[in-house]
Amino acid sequence: MTQRILFTGGSGKAGRHVLPWLASRGYAVLNFDLKPSEHAQIPTLVGDMTDAGQVFNAMTTHFGFGGFELGQPPAPVDAVVHFAAIPRVLLQPDNETFRVNVMGTYNIIEAAMKLGIRKVVIASSETTYGVCFAEGDKDYHAFPLEEDYDVDPMDSYGLSKVVNEKTARTFAERFKADIYALRIGNVIEPHDYARFPGFVADPLTRKRNAWSYIDARDLGQIVHRCLQTNGLGYQVFNAVNDTLTANGPTADFLRQWCPRTPHRRPLVGEEAPISNRKIREVLGFREAHPWRQEVAGLKAG
Repeated sequence: MTQRILFTGGSGKAGRHVLPWLASRGYAVLNFDLKPSEHAQIPTLVGDMTDAGQVFNAMTTHFGFGGFELGQPPAPVDAVVHFAAIPRVLLQPDNETFRVNVMGTYNIIEAAMKLGIRKVVIASSETTYGVCFAEGDKDYHAFPLEEDYDVDPMDSYGLSKVVNEKTARTFAERFKADIYALRIGNVIEPHDYARFPGFVADPLTRKRNAWSYIDARDLGQIVHRCLQTNGLGYQVFNAVNDTLTANGPTADFLRQWCPRTPHRRPLVGEEAPISNRKIREVLGFREAHPWRQEVAGLKAG
């Protein structure tokens, strides 16, 4: 049976790639966002996640006019993927960023749990690691950055994501559900690979992103694997690609550019400082878009 997925934020930078990726794998997807998706073949329900009533209705609606031919009201969706958010600081006042992101996520998870939906995937962020929007030059506690890291953001956006992870954990425990939080790295769209030679030439420009990234299309694979993997309860996964966005080996590079930061374990080859070991070992993630291959493809084109 086709899985029906409510996807919040499918019109955003990451969502606009993940949304069609899931649809192409056979999911029935409804986008819930403040504006329609650019993908006309994927239906959008325009709505506001900070309104609990709208969220409840979004999870219990037909995806299109064909639903009325079934002769009965729609059941709740099978799973929810929640990417909607104010996507960074300095777009709206800090308190509004925090309010929208925290209350929106609370509404999404609460409605899903009380409707009996037992699979929710939420977008957390690399900003929880505390350096991306830090005041001044801040060092990481230790490398690699793994899911048990003591997250300590200074900003309202990163703080909202930490709170959202706690919200997810609370509801997963109460309802015995699977809620997976993805700490999504710097999202790279296909056209962004033109910037990577500049990243390599000026390594400190990537410190705030921990010299890591996630290809938006590979993020689609990660979400798919989350939807297909059941029984893990509450989990946090780093959602990043495999390799350092600089010339490695990683251990030598970090000793040069972050000499005060200790290494908690040996760093293998050019592995990304934000470790994706957990999604590879637990979810079976295999990247399809390594940055060197993508940059070479741009040059060849």
